[in-house]
Amino acid sequence: MLPLKEDDTYAVLSDQGMVGEHEEGFYRHDTRYLSRYRWNLPGFHLLLSETPRPDHLVQHWGLIVGPDQKVGLRRELVLYRGGFRDSLEVENTSLEPHTLELSLDAAADFVDLFEARGWHRVTRKVTGFSYTSEDGLEVATRLEAQPAAPDGRWKLELKPHEKARIAVEARFESPFDPHGTELPSYEEWIRRFPLHLSSGRSQQVLEQALTDLRALLFSLPEGLYPAAGIPWYVCPFGRDALLTAYMMLPWGAEVAKGVLTYLAQHQGKEVDPFRDEAPGKILHEVRLGELSRTGKLPFGRYYGTVDATPLFVILLERYWHDTGDLALVRQLQPNWEAALSWMTTYADPDGDGLLEFLPNEKGLTVQSWKDSGDSQSHQDGSLAKGAITVSEVQGYAYAAYRAAAGFYRALGQPELAQGWEARAEQIKELFHQKFWLPELATYALALDGEKKPLRVLSSNPGHLLWSGIVPPEIAPALVRTLFSPALWSGWGLRTLGAGEVRYNPLSYHNGSVWPHDTAIFAGGLARYGFHQEAQKVAEALFRLAMTQHDLRLPELVGGYERHEGEPPVPYPAACRPQAWDAAAVVYLLRVVWGMEPGVRAEPPQEGLLSPA
Repeated sequence: MLPLKEDDTYAVLSDQGMVGEHEEGFYRHDTRYLSRYRWNLPGFHLLLSETPRPDHLVQHWGLIVGPDQKVGLRRELVLYRGGFRDSLEVENTSLEPHTLELSLDAAADFVDLFEARGWHRVTRKVTGFSYTSEDGLEVATRLEAQPAAPDGRWKLELKPHEKARIAVEARFESPFDPHGTELPSYEEWIRRFPLHLSSGRSQQVLEQALTDLRALLFSLPEGLYPAAGIPWYVCPFGRDALLTAYMMLPWGAEVAKGVLTYLAQHQGKEVDPFRDEAPGKILHEVRLGELSRTGKLPFGRYYGTVDATPLFVILLERYWHDTGDLALVRQLQPNWEAALSWMTTYADPDGDGLLEFLPNEKGLTVQSWKDSGDSQSHQDGSLAKGAITVSEVQGYAYAAYRAAAGFYRALGQPELAQGWEARAEQIKELFHQKFWLPELATYALALDGEKKPLRVLSSNPGHLLWSGIVPPEIAPALVRTLFSPALWSGWGLRTLGAGEVRYNPLSYHNGSVWPHDTAIFAGGLARYGFHQEAQKVAEALFRLAMTQHDLRLPELVGGYERHEGEPPVPYPAACRPQAWDAAAVVYLLRVVWGMEPGVRAEPPQEGLLSPA
């Protein structure tokens, strides 16, 4: 699979850069605008295929006879918002004339993304390259070629060393085309991050991450917003965007502001069990495809996440401290106050002071970041039932309550600040009482519906260090557990400890290693003064990226033990690039260079992460 993206438009191409099978296609707004796009190049072989940028494909095809190329073909495909340009330059490199017949096969089915991926089936009638959906909205694909070829066939008669050009322009007409901020150029974007490493290889990892972060941006009326991952998550997500924006600060402040503004604009207003919506709740994702718009799926505006709401408050606080923009705190006061209200009411229906969620069989059964259905298990391997209280979200809530106290103090309301400080201390004490497992020297993964702890080793406590909810006297023992052979693979933290019943190194959330998860652990280590350990984690993740052919941190890798000279075992369906992993590269430098709140540390003077 070869993915491309620019703004709200993306492509899923075959390894040869064509479209014609399975989920391949050109997409916009969760709709496939071209389900077939295939050049027929008789006798040609693909000699080179590169993506110098995520919006750009360059190929060289050759017609080889014996030891020599007779005809060369350079293809350049450039994606832009709402379409693409595809150019072929054909050159007769031989001493004899050549006659060629090239053709283009194209078709559009306008299926919803969830149909293209095989999750749903719908019968629809498509006329040529246009379609009117069930809710009356019209979409169309416009293809223009130069020179024109109504039948999609070109006959080229080339003299020796003669060249010919064919250019195709595609436009994807969508009813959803809001005019937002223009995306910065790649060059301008990278200049916003004045980060330079003495190690050339580390610098390449950083530059790839910054390039990917620019590629993942799309433009909304509220501002710049990062897509969660290419190719299937080019839409507004809550949790992913909040953590990505946090990790990019202070350099990506414009993105943080866009994320906060958009999520505030779409904050929950009513109780809707189908969408998992409630007043004050921050959304999980927004999809514009036909199935979501017509209510066959709840994802048109879906709120099935327990952690995005406290993360919204956390990001706002970090943005304020990094930029000094108290005006945004004032502007969004109704929103962060509504978020706090949701956390203390709808998220805590039994009133025990902890945040929980109920599974939604039509949406997400697990609504924390480890959102696969089998991620919440007891020591015997049985899955937790009923309302689930996941551990890391209590840490997020603690940090959000402390952030609220800071907002109120800055706004001249010390009495309200004291109330939220008191609530933060209450949840901190209650959490340790309910979740700490002294026999395992860690915190439970979660509590089930009967408030029984899930007594398994997991990576979640790394987030607890990050949030600051862990008592200082407990931190050393917890850090030893997280670095134990059961959890530390050498590349990062296993999501579930080796030896647990459900441990599987190539599962989605039961033993795999997620770089963003491990990067958050690094931030927690620095917060508690474990600076050498934080550097160890950061260097492990940079080395992981260096093992990849594209120098990217993949979404996740296998949890197998690291062996010297061997790369990690890949997870086959991992997104690449993926937003919070690209942002993690930036965040790790902030961590090891001593730029985290309350962290006193000097940047390393030598090694992979020393500044240039």
